[in-house]
Amino acid sequence: MIVPFIWMVSTSLKDQQQLFAWPPNWIPNPFVWSNYTEVFTRINFSLYGMNTLKITAAVTVGRLVLCSMAGYGFARMKFPGKDFLFMLTLATMMISSQITMIPNFVIMRYLGLVDTHLGVVLPQLADGFSIFLMRQFFLTFPYELEDAAKLDGCNPFMFYLRILIPNSKPILATLAVMTFQGVWNDFLWPLVMLTSPAKRTLAVGLSYLVGQYTTRWDLQMAGSVLTVLPILILFFLLQKYFVQSIKMSGLKG
Repeated sequence: MIVPFIWMVSTSLKDQQQLFAWPPNWIPNPFVWSNYTEVFTRINFSLYGMNTLKITAAVTVGRLVLCSMAGYGFARMKFPGKDFLFMLTLATMMISSQITMIPNFVIMRYLGLVDTHLGVVLPQLADGFSIFLMRQFFLTFPYELEDAAKLDGCNPFMFYLRILIPNSKPILATLAVMTFQGVWNDFLWPLVMLTSPAKRTLAVGLSYLVGQYTTRWDLQMAGSVLTVLPILILFFLLQKYFVQSIKMSGLKG
């Protein structure tokens, strides 16, 4: 996994003469740092970055809230048809996003949300895997804890908000990073939904560096490095929660 990343960083610092040299030159000579500044002049990188951040943050926060609530309902509450609804939720995991893209687009067009960031966000606010992940984690909490909370006057929502959520930081951090990475790197759905240049995301914007007759791979890789940085920073900030999640799954599995 590390070799493609090293190649990407190396290529981002090469001039065009070094790109296709044989044998490959892993260490650029000279280092062409101007590739990074040229990316900002070729495309509106700052604007696309802010658009992507806004969409990604909205989807991540929304998915954490909605999927944790749904997972809590499936794990701790009793209501008619719960098992059937949960099976339907699991069934959605077998349907690829490409299949649901056209129905989602038709719905967003009916709502007048085509070419809006809200139209990109809404269909991604919940997914079956995230609900399944939260449900399985909530099932590991002993029911005696819930009974004790009820004796202290906690209603179901207070138990979810004040007890489950504060003790679910590892799984929430894991879900946050997975969601952030997926939405940040998403290309096809924003490409379909957003037609205005000012509303493009980074993944879509970088594709416009590919010309009809030639492609500036040095600029493509420089833009890719800049695009990957926020994900790497987020991962390192939340790395301790990943370790906690692995330890907890080992103890409770």
